Amino acid sequence: MRAGAGGRATAAPSPVPPGRRAPYDEEWPTVDTDRLAQRLSAVVGPAHVLRDPALCASYETDFTGRYRGRARLVVRPGDTAQVAQVLRLCHAAGVPVVAQGGNTGLVGASVPTPDGGEVVLSLRRLDCIGDVDPAAGQVTVGAGVVLSDLHRHVAAYGLQFGVDLAARDSATLGGMIATNAGGERVVRYGTTRANVAGLEAVLADGTVLDRLAGLPKDNTGYDLTGLLIGSEGTLAVVTRARLRLVPRLPERVTALVGLDSLRAALDLVARLRVLDSLELAEFFMAEGLALVLETTGLPAPFRTAYPVYLLVECAGRRDPAEELADVLDGAGPGETAVALADADRRRLTAYRERHTESINAAGVPLKLDVTLPLAELPGFVAELPRVLAGRGRPYLFGHLAEGNLHVNLLDVAAEDEEAVTSAVLQRVAAVGGSISAEHGVGRAKARHLRLSRSEAEIAVMRSVKAALDPQGVLNPGVVLDG
Repeated sequence: MRAGAGGRATAAPSPVPPGRRAPYDEEWPTVDTDRLAQRLSAVVGPAHVLRDPALCASYETDFTGRYRGRARLVVRPGDTAQVAQVLRLCHAAGVPVVAQGGNTGLVGASVPTPDGGEVVLSLRRLDCIGDVDPAAGQVTVGAGVVLSDLHRHVAAYGLQFGVDLAARDSATLGGMIATNAGGERVVRYGTTRANVAGLEAVLADGTVLDRLAGLPKDNTGYDLTGLLIGSEGTLAVVTRARLRLVPRLPERVTALVGLDSLRAALDLVARLRVLDSLELAEFFMAEGLALVLETTGLPAPFRTAYPVYLLVECAGRRDPAEELADVLDGAGPGETAVALADADRRRLTAYRERHTESINAAGVPLKLDVTLPLAELPGFVAELPRVLAGRGRPYLFGHLAEGNLHVNLLDVAAEDEEAVTSAVLQRVAAVGGSISAEHGVGRAKARHLRLSRSEAEIAVMRSVKAALDPQGVLNPGVVLDG
């Protein structure tokens, strides 16, 4: 026996290899779902334990529509104490749990598997935003807070959260922390990890970890907050976060530049990096723009079509338009549209931000989010048609300053999906890139983890998983396969 949360004695878990989940029909007893539902209802209320297939459906399909599963139950706790009790009950029953926020994930990590064994733990009700601390430049938020709501809340204090995404109206902070989301402003503010000062999280057995103090200097042992960020719900369930905020800069200018090559876009980004005001450097290709224009009805940005487009934004306390113009004047052949007013800037950013919805409207995409060394990016893009060998129609866009390429493939036959994924990711690894830039590994890429991680690193990761979740209850099959 061992002491569980609150000192309650619980049976020791059956021995399981490090980081692996015991099969349902071997180590774990058959679960009485009715009884589990009753116990969970006593914790969160009957209205927040869903079993009806019609009510569960939206929790069982991811944003792309590619990853689908079947939940044993969907449970919607309202606070950290309820999350802890839910996990304690599922842990005792040996029932795996998939934590879910806005369900905007793209790698199958936020939905259950088709066998229907998991409880989906929806964190959307954890949507409280605490008081802003202007002196510290911090705020504490629940995992279910939607990014756009956070932006609006802190703007009243002249502050902003440094991470922004096109999915800001649906992505939650808990999900962003789970995947270490990057988004559009990494070039200035870094990924989510750089913008989190502390976390509250619940381990698989219901133990609550509280690291919400947000102290700028606290060198007392291992960085548990950093460990949990990017762990995709496999080590603990994040319930609250202490976020770092930055000053909201009042003067902004946005530019869209049409260029004749990806190399020219990279050269321009290299020149733009000297600007302290640079906040965003996004790119997309002619094929993606054509699809956006067709799907949305937006007018073409220029009379001439260009192979590559670079979207740039600068911000400061003083108008950065002049310094941006000085750099853009040397951009070479092409055209530039510049916007200062908010409405005009939104019109320019729409050409990039509406790529995802336009691609989804055209079909169910196979999405491969990767990072390439900048020097390798043009060659990789040029070689992609050969790698695909006619299997899929590519639409490419991403965050150019970080070499983060979103490869979106339409019309990939089901029988070709694994071969295409392997071919693309192997090519990424061959040029020193990463198979996951900001969307996570999930279930989609777990079998390919060895392309970006050594055997020694994976062994350490399994040891960490086994230490924090020895029974393998949290998000089984995500990040670490098998």
